[in-house]
Amino acid sequence: MTVAVGPVLRALARSKIGAILMALQIAFTLAVVVNAWTIIAERLQLMDRPSGLVEEEQFHLTLSGYTPNFDARSATNADLSLLRALPGVADATTVNTVPFSQSGWSMGLQTEAGADRDAVPVAVYMVDDHGVDTFGLELLAGRNFRPEDVRERGAGVTDWPPTVILSAATAKALWPEASPLEVVGRTVFIAREEPMIVLGIVALLQSPWPSASNVDHTMLVPDKTIWNRVRYLVRTEAGRLDETMPRAEEALAQANPQRIVRAPQSMIETRAYGYWLDSGLSLILATIMTALLLVTSFGIVGLTSFSVRRRTKQIGTRRALGARKADILRDFLVEVSLISLLGLLLGTALAVAFNVALVQTLQMPKLDWLVVLLGAIALWLLGLLAVLGPAHRATQVPPSVATRTV
Repeated sequence: MTVAVGPVLRALARSKIGAILMALQIAFTLAVVVNAWTIIAERLQLMDRPSGLVEEEQFHLTLSGYTPNFDARSATNADLSLLRALPGVADATTVNTVPFSQSGWSMGLQTEAGADRDAVPVAVYMVDDHGVDTFGLELLAGRNFRPEDVRERGAGVTDWPPTVILSAATAKALWPEASPLEVVGRTVFIAREEPMIVLGIVALLQSPWPSASNVDHTMLVPDKTIWNRVRYLVRTEAGRLDETMPRAEEALAQANPQRIVRAPQSMIETRAYGYWLDSGLSLILATIMTALLLVTSFGIVGLTSFSVRRRTKQIGTRRALGARKADILRDFLVEVSLISLLGLLLGTALAVAFNVALVQTLQMPKLDWLVVLLGAIALWLLGLLAVLGPAHRATQVPPSVATRTV
């Protein structure tokens, strides 16, 4: 079956403004949709990055001593013993911060001492000898901290312990050519001059700042924090997180009335908090995409309906000359396909221009041509679906309309 392109082109020539408006709307929608989807895909990928933790089994909570005679050392040691003995708790440690929290400590590490050396920025986690197990980290090489490695870090302490555990990304940044096993035993310098011996390498541990470019540059130091305000990270037995969190909060509150116990937060909740900006941006862009697609489809329906009303007698004449309903339907589908093709070509150029601007100004990801192709196909199909209703009404125009006075 051949397509009668002549009547379609003549109809478009008589409705130039409507066709141009529809093509421009399709072009703008394609440009925005493919760039928005590219950003959403990147955000979703970032939000799904592994942290190195066993998040579904972990929570953290903060306690603040407020009385003048509050004994932070005794309280911390008692709290750790209490937490580790609770039913459902697998392990617990003091920690200065946790991943996704958006706050913490960062230091520079160097392979050689000296103020003129380039330093690798690294997020710092202060833990005791239970830290690696509580975090649920995979030790690639070397060993964990032992009790004799751990020191107490009270308020005002500014120096660093002599040993450290590095993430694999940190080790690679410091010694690009060395394997994790080769890094163990080497010396790294913190605060320009203080040496630290690398005891071990863990596979992965995210920093507290999810948006950081060096998000996997982290280290563990054997410092038990003895502060009036202390944070505990707790790892529960599998499947017992929900029952253990309130139990731990209640037990700590009853154990010492000289401090305030803040409500515990699961690591899953903390991840959501850390990525709230990314999830919010994704939701906004998804809403914009949906609105644009709806507006475009309604625009196609409206313009096609208007065209049907204007061309009622022409359609009736074609029916009187032998055109079937399928021919009328096909003409409208071809018409919207031609308009869509023009719009999609313009939209592709506009999408590339938008993307170049976004890459240069906001370091957004570059367009994937597969996304552009899929977006174009989706918009073309959307146009065909949107035109079906008005086109079907056009097929109902009887041949007798051709003999009526307009």
